[in-house]
Amino acid sequence: MPFGTGMRELSPKQQAIIDFAARFLADNGYPPTVRDIQSGCGISSTSVVDYNLNILERAGYLRRHPEVSRGIELLGRYAAESTVPVPIVGVIAAGAPLPVPGPDTWDVTTGAELLEVPRSLTGGREGVYALRVKGLSMVDALINDGDIVLMQYVNVVENGEMAAVWLRAEKEATLKKVYVTRDRIRLQPANSQMQPIYAAPDNVEIQGRVIAVIRQVA
Repeated sequence: MPFGTGMRELSPKQQAIIDFAARFLADNGYPPTVRDIQSGCGISSTSVVDYNLNILERAGYLRRHPEVSRGIELLGRYAAESTVPVPIVGVIAAGAPLPVPGPDTWDVTTGAELLEVPRSLTGGREGVYALRVKGLSMVDALINDGDIVLMQYVNVVENGEMAAVWLRAEKEATLKKVYVTRDRIRLQPANSQMQPIYAAPDNVEIQGRVIAVIRQVA
């Protein structure tokens, strides 16, 4: 239903929900969850939020995508820039390397969960996927435990770029800044309390570079 003067008048609660969702999207670059709305609007339960979201959807103020994390799309004058779905394919360590099943963990076609992100964050790049961060080794780069990093699947990065790195012998992955020297690769944490990891070039496989960070909202 198109946005216009013929749309139904909203209750104060519904107006508060749509206003909160628009502010949240503008501030964070991604839409709120039902629990975000419950907390932000002081609503008694998620079921009350869900009920009112359904009314707002039928009235044409928003569209819901139940298969997508944070799948609330605002319409009409509340709409922000268009979004694109990005698969969240797993967890990456920002600390000591985290054991994972194998390099195919990062196959971007196997993500079980999708995250809607503003199209501007992907910049039209191909092979974009997302990883949840575990650990604190990248805090000085403003990447905290629980944040989500958007990655572009590449096999080569420039010195100093943050990348998801697969250590072949250890069968572990880690998120670090990559520095290539003549005979070894330094995987540098962005945390002054942590030491770098040094690895032989043939033990390192670049699985993607960081292109954006979606920070966890407290």
